[in-house]
Amino acid sequence: MAGKDVNLDFDRSKRIGISEAILCEGKSISQIGEALENSIHRPILLTRLEQNILKSLPDIFQKKIDYDSISRTGFFGKVPVVKSPPQVVIVTAGTSDTPASREAARTLQFHGEDPLEVTDIGVAGIWRLLDRIDDISSFRIAIVAAGMDAALASVIGGLMSSIIIGLPTSTGYGAAEGGRTALNAMLTSCSPGIAVVNLDNGYGAACVALRALNQIVSQSK
Repeated sequence: MAGKDVNLDFDRSKRIGISEAILCEGKSISQIGEALENSIHRPILLTRLEQNILKSLPDIFQKKIDYDSISRTGFFGKVPVVKSPPQVVIVTAGTSDTPASREAARTLQFHGEDPLEVTDIGVAGIWRLLDRIDDISSFRIAIVAAGMDAALASVIGGLMSSIIIGLPTSTGYGAAEGGRTALNAMLTSCSPGIAVVNLDNGYGAACVALRALNQIVSQSK
């Protein structure tokens, strides 16, 4: 007899300060449904949830999901209460990087943190960044989403002392190699101390920010 396909980690938040999430990519509709059934009395974050998969879920689940098509994320259950003012800024080089940056924003929002999102300020028009650098540098934590040459992360890293989390995206073509150039550029940045997550991993970037925030809060008590 086959066992259950889903075994959710509801104690994760107590251990590390970050809630369990359901990665929908690679899961069947029945497996996602089983996970939601197990979470029926608990809010849970869904990532990489395609719209056609959402529409294939039973109505009882669809009605409980706050869905964002850009980031392909869903809040299942009660929508979290967002704290204010924002403690994290998310900077996006180009509009094409928005799916990854929005995944980061939604992950933070699910955990009660509403970030400031500053979009389309890539280095091709450096004045756009310079116009906003005072606002951006006022935050303790910055997530920088960029594809192509991903130069924005290095430039911001040289302009401010905040914690910087590089979020390379697969934006670009040809020598951009599906984002590998952006990833390698961030990993080899000459601006020291930039943390870097996997390609298009907005969820992971947000989790790094949440770990940092949790430490800041605990040390301030």
